[in-house]
Amino acid sequence: QVQLVESGGGLVQTGGSLRLSCAASERTFRSNAMGWFRQAPGKEREFVAGLTWSGGTTYYADSVMGRFTISSDKARNTVYLQMNSLKAEDTAVYTCAAARALVIVTTPMGYDYWGQGTLVTVSS
Repeated sequence: QVQLVESGGGLVQTGGSLRLSCAASERTFRSNAMGWFRQAPGKEREFVAGLTWSGGTTYYADSVMGRFTISSDKARNTVYLQMNSLKAEDTAVYTCAAARALVIVTTPMGYDYWGQGTLVTVSS
């Protein structure tokens, strides 16, 4: 069983920052793409940011462009999501996922492995 474990969520004020971590098993890095998704109350799960191990490519949803940064630390088998200038609408459960796809996938159905999520709450 491939394990993806998120951490770093919590309560932060509007305009603040958080860094989420996704610790993965070594096997997970044989997947080509990693992604972060989020699901806010009353909304469907949506793509936030993605990364490819082989090409160093990153891709972001328009809603987080310029505010969030996805990165990785292969030595720690970890993918990060740096979240800056947080807004109330960023409140959601954030989940990392791994895909076998050769390119960044923006749909949940394209991912093969999922973590259980970490809650981010942004308040004024």
